[in-house]
This record gives sequence, structure tokens and C-alpha cells, in this order.
Amino acid sequence: MNSLLRVLLLATLLLGSGCASLSHAERDRAAGIASQARSQVVDCDKPDRCALDSPLRALAGDAFSQSTQAAPRHYATILDEGETTLVARLNLIRSATRSIDLQTYIFDKDDSARLVLDELLAAARRGVKVRVLIDQLSAISDLEILAALASSHQNFELRVYNPTFGKAKLNYADYAGSVLCCFRRFNQRMHNKLLVIDDAIGVVGGRNYQDDYYDWDSEYNFRDRDVVVAGPVARGMAVNFEAYWLAPRSVPAERLNDVGATLLRQGAPAMPPADYRRPDRVEQVLQEAQDPAYIQRMFVDPAFRVGPVRYVADLPRKHRNESSSQPGNGQHVTEPQLDSLIAGAQTEVLLQTPYLVLSKPARKLFEALKAREKPPRVVVSTNSLAATDNPIVYALSYKYKRRNLRELGFNIYEYKPFPLDAPVDYRNLVPAPLGTAPSSERNSSLLGGSAAGSNARRGGRDDDATPVEPDARRPQPTPGPAARRQTDGSVVERRVLRAETRPSFLGTQAVNKPVPVTRSGARMGLHAKSLVVDRRIGVIGTHNFDPRSENYNTEGAVIIEDPAFAEALAQSILRDIHPKNSWVVAPRAKPPVLSGLNYSVGKASEALPLLDFWPWRYATDYEFQPGPDCPEPLRRQDPAFHSCYVAVGDFPEVNVGPKWLLVRMLTAFGAGLVPIL
Repeated sequence: MNSLLRVLLLATLLLGSGCASLSHAERDRAAGIASQARSQVVDCDKPDRCALDSPLRALAGDAFSQSTQAAPRHYATILDEGETTLVARLNLIRSATRSIDLQTYIFDKDDSARLVLDELLAAARRGVKVRVLIDQLSAISDLEILAALASSHQNFELRVYNPTFGKAKLNYADYAGSVLCCFRRFNQRMHNKLLVIDDAIGVVGGRNYQDDYYDWDSEYNFRDRDVVVAGPVARGMAVNFEAYWLAPRSVPAERLNDVGATLLRQGAPAMPPADYRRPDRVEQVLQEAQDPAYIQRMFVDPAFRVGPVRYVADLPRKHRNESSSQPGNGQHVTEPQLDSLIAGAQTEVLLQTPYLVLSKPARKLFEALKAREKPPRVVVSTNSLAATDNPIVYALSYKYKRRNLRELGFNIYEYKPFPLDAPVDYRNLVPAPLGTAPSSERNSSLLGGSAAGSNARRGGRDDDATPVEPDARRPQPTPGPAARRQTDGSVVERRVLRAETRPSFLGTQAVNKPVPVTRSGARMGLHAKSLVVDRRIGVIGTHNFDPRSENYNTEGAVIIEDPAFAEALAQSILRDIHPKNSWVVAPRAKPPVLSGLNYSVGKASEALPLLDFWPWRYATDYEFQPGPDCPEPLRRQDPAFHSCYVAVGDFPEVNVGPKWLLVRMLTAFGAGLVPIL
């Protein structure tokens, strides 16, 4: 009976979703319409396809000329600031002479995404082969644009990975039906982010194609990180991309039911004209992308000359639960490599993840580190509830703070929603009237409330929380103090798929989106996924070090064993955990009585899969209070810690409301969700 009800419910949902599948003949007709409409005109007949002469692209030539098969050489640049990362992408796209392969989880249709699309189409028109692969769950949510792209040019191809019900765009009945019929497959997402130019230079990291990854959203932006690597490893990136491109789950856009129906109904539509919200900003980054002096200063001068570089990435077979007798070709590739690096740590592990939820194997790995006679110091940079885009995941991170601190020995720093020293151009965090140019000076009043109200104060230094003096030759983003600024009242649309959250089956808003906070302003959330081991190995990629990355998503990462590169990456993470940018998670000061009883009851409550309602948690967030007796930040283990830090609560700067209640309820009842988070 239960099975019958399940089938009937699924059938009802499918009928309600309007998911009319095309026949094979109809798909062929739609594909034919797209194929016939594709332009064959190539604007450039030069061998280099009129590519931009780029100092950044030239690094690849230098790397190949210096490499041998036994001793490959590479150049690597860490990309911290959002807008400059967009400039790097635009510059590389314009520098392509043969091919561009782009793989991503999210591709929006806002300013930054449309700008990249237009540049890709321009590259195709000058003769470069362009391939774009997007995960279906967060693909461009406009059937007309998808149909236009599918029929735009013979040199431009678009495929969608793992399309549920053979569609590009899902409605909420589709989501519900997916859970009922094929829960595991629906959750298996292509989370890789990769841009490869001419098989010679590639960009890997956490950023998708959406304004909030490039500091262009006036409401919420991500503190993220990428790395651009020039040299032989780019060939391996291209090989991995090819595996996804040819995978059975990668479907040409024109062969999807809804895109095909659009083509059958109205023919091949023209690409709608770009309607930029901030055309002044678009013009600025285009000028910077064309400026060789700017490219040299921002991306070439800071580049590290390194030796071998590894690009490790899962293959599509991970989603088929297949294995292989060939090393490195099994269902899991990224996770074992990262685990091996952590297991080999001798002195220090710096881990940065937006979502601090550990799988059982990961927990055992860190337990083994903690059990050593001389365990390495483990520092974790992650989100606070006020900063995260995913409060559901944070609820489980909150539940296990005691275990993470006491049993695993973590030193946890939670990112603030209004950091005072983020690598961001603060001018971009508010809307400007259309057609106006930004001020020549950095506005100091764009982020959050006042500096005093942000709970961020300038302090001294400790080994974790203060970077070394930056290298003077490297361009450094200019930090600015935060103060409240009233905007013109324009509203930034909240996307159903804000960041990498999954939509609700029950409404038109994302079930996961940032919680309301106590003050207005453009806030930030951590999205970088990075690892530094012993200041000699640096990792930048897409892996969140969480169960979802291990069990469901495919991931990729760049591993560079080079002390100078690793130190620079470490300093980037240490900047994020400075008191100006993060709170410290630490045990509460022991009460004079019943402290042992409170600890025991809290531990027992934490172990419960349900009914974990104990209100007096083991740990809370702390803010550094500098003064004559506290000239510099301290580690949480320091005996004077509680003299120099003030408790700011479990959820600082969060408005108590329905979202806060949801977090507490998930802490109490959500332990069973851990494997899919």
C-alpha cells in the first residue's frame, strides 16, 4: 500500500509539474533547429584568433618553456578579491587562441554572469572553441536565454549536467518529485568549478558565476578564493573536463525537454540584449581586463614560480558508485588526497570551510591527530550564523562545538557578517544610479553598521589571528572601516538558489538563506575552501570538507607543495580569522558551582539524535577587548583568555526570530541530516 501511494503521489506531482517529455523525434527536430540557426561566421582569420596579448596568459608559455617531463614548472596566483578575480577571468577569455572550457555549479543571469557569457560568445565568434558545462540545479533559469545560447554559434556549445526529468528549469513539483523518485541522484551534483584556456592555464576555486561571488551584490557577498595556475597541470584539468563533457549525464541544452520545446515553439530566439544594473562597473572591469599594466600588477607580479602542481578532481563515475582498478580513477579522488595531506601534518593544519560539519571518517581522522603525543595545531576558519548562507548546516555545526573543541582540539574562528578588513572593494557593496561612475575614493561607509557596533576592534597579535606583514611588492586590497550608509532604497532580488543552497519544496524562497541580522548593510559570508599543512602545502578548491562533498558532490582542488605559496595562503586565512573579521569560539568560563554537572548534561544532550534542547552550551563566541593588560589577541587555551575577551553570545548579531528558532530546532532534531549536508 505504501508503495502504491508513493507511485500515485509521484504521478500526481509529475502531471502537476507540466513536465511533458519530448519524443526522440521532437528532440532531433529541436536540435536541428538549433544547429541550422548557429552562425558560421568567424570574425578573425588570424592564426591566434585575434586574441588579446595578455601578460597573464604569457605565464603559461614561460611555464611550458621552463618545464621538462621530470620537472614541470608552473606559475600560481592566489585570487582573493572578488572583482579582480572577475577581471582575471575576462582577460583570460579574451586571450584564448584555441579553446575555452568552463565548468561550474551556478550560472546566473545577473551583471557578472551576463558579462562572462557575452565574452564567451565573442570568443566563439572570433574562432575559439567554447564549451560550457553547468550543473542543472543552478543552471541559467531562463529558457529563452538557454535556447538562444544553444543556437548562437557553431563554436559555442552548452551542456547541462544531471538534468532531473530531462529539464533545464525545475519547478517545485519537480523538486518534490525528485525526492520521491530518485533522492540520491537528485542530490548528486557537479560542484566542480573550472576555467581552462587553451589547455595551458586554468582557474580553480570556490567562485561560481553570480554577482555575490565578485562583490557586486549590495546585500550579501561571499568571501571566496580562487587560484590561477599556468603550466602543464592545465592539461590535466582539460582531461578531467573532457570526462564530464562526454559523460552520459551531460546533455546538450537543445535536447532538454523545456529548451527543446522552446525551440520547437518559437524557433531559435535571439540573445536578449544585456541590461546591466551597474553599467559603469561593467565598463570599469572591461577596461581593466584590457590593461596590460593592470594585469601585470595584479596577477603576474604576485605570481609564485612553483614546481609540480596537482589538480585532483572526482570523475563522473563517482555518481555511478563505480570503482576502478586504476589508481586515481575510482569513485572518490579528491577526498582521499586531502585526507592524506591532513594525516601527514606534523605541526599545523589551517582549514577554511564555510560549512563545519564533519563526516564520521573525517572525525576519526582528526581524532587520530589529536591522539598523537605531539598533535599538530588545528585552526578552523568558518562562518558564524550571522554570516552563513546556510543556517541549516550551521545548526549542526553549532550542535557539535563541544566535540570539535574538546575532543578534536579545533581552534575555531567564526567569520563576522560585517568584517572590517575583508579583501573587497567597498565601493561595490551599494547600488549606484545607472550610468554614474564610482567615486575615485574608497567609501568608508558601505559595510554594515558603525565600527563600534560591529564588535570588531583593532588588537594585538597571536600566532593564529594576525598575518605577517604583507610582501610590499604584492598588491593588497585596501581595507576600510565600516559605517552605516543609507542606500537609495533599491531592492536586490533574493535568488531562489542564493549561493549553493538547495530550494524548499514548499515555497518560492530558498529554505536556506542568510538569517536576519541586527543591523542593515551589505554583509559577507565565507565561501572559501582552502587548506594549508605545515606552511609547506597549500590547497585551493571546491571541496567543503563536509559529508555532501564526500558522498554526493563531485569536487576538485589544486595542491601546491611550495613553502612560499603555502605561507601566502596561510596569511590570507589568518587575515580572515583576525579579531577584525572573526569571533573566537571558546569554552565558557566555568561557573562557581555545578560546572561538572552542566558539562555532563550538555555532553549527553549533544549525543542525542533528538531532543538536544540543553540551553547552556559548552562554548560560545568571544570578542577580543584590547587594553593595557591585553595588548594582543590570545589563544583560547591561554589562562588570561577570559580577561581579554568578552562573550558575545552563541549567535552574535542575529535577530531572534523564525530563522533563529529553525536553527535551534535543527540543533535539537537534525542530527540525521548530517550525511547529506
